[in-house]
Amino acid sequence: MTKRFLLVAGNIGAGKTTLTDRLATRLGWDGAYENVENNPFLSDFYDDMRKWAFHLQVYFLGDRAAQHLKMSASPRSAIIDRSIYEDAHIFARAAHHLGNITEREYLAYRQLFDIVVGELPTPDLLLFLDASVETLMERIYGRGRDMEGGITADYLGLLDSYYQDWLAGFDLCPVLTIPADDLNFVNNEQHIGIIIARINEKLAGKEEVVFPEV
Repeated sequence: MTKRFLLVAGNIGAGKTTLTDRLATRLGWDGAYENVENNPFLSDFYDDMRKWAFHLQVYFLGDRAAQHLKMSASPRSAIIDRSIYEDAHIFARAAHHLGNITEREYLAYRQLFDIVVGELPTPDLLLFLDASVETLMERIYGRGRDMEGGITADYLGLLDSYYQDWLAGFDLCPVLTIPADDLNFVNNEQHIGIIIARINEKLAGKEEVVFPEV
């Protein structure tokens, strides 16, 4: 079988981890996930964002680059929960906008990011989970994570605007936009099947892929 390498992108609460897990299970692929528990900067970041934001972004860059290289080099097909590209184009940009990363830090980070990403293999397909801010807030509230308690609708809206900017110029590989408001990929196997069918169409080179009304 042809080796495939996919990345899942999307705002906080869009369902990236769940979709990655469901697709990896159904397709028999390797799944890779964001390393939260072993992140040495995350708790410090939530205690003092301005002090630790730059450190956190640099850590994420190295961790995701290592994950990207490992999964792309594996002979098995693989799918990763969150792309390395979002770190710079969405989250570092937001941290800079909010004043948690200085101009000097942001420029240094972007220079490093561009060098690292320029050496990485490109994925076969990027899956973008497109969800409304209302849906994102409901899901974040529902999962009840303490570290996400301060996330606001305004912040999610800012991130969403950055996602739209990024995707408008993204040309490293084809993009499949998945309507995450409508599809229940948590426990509806039929909806997972719909997503897999659309993925196969994109991987086969189909330009326009349409999701049915559900």
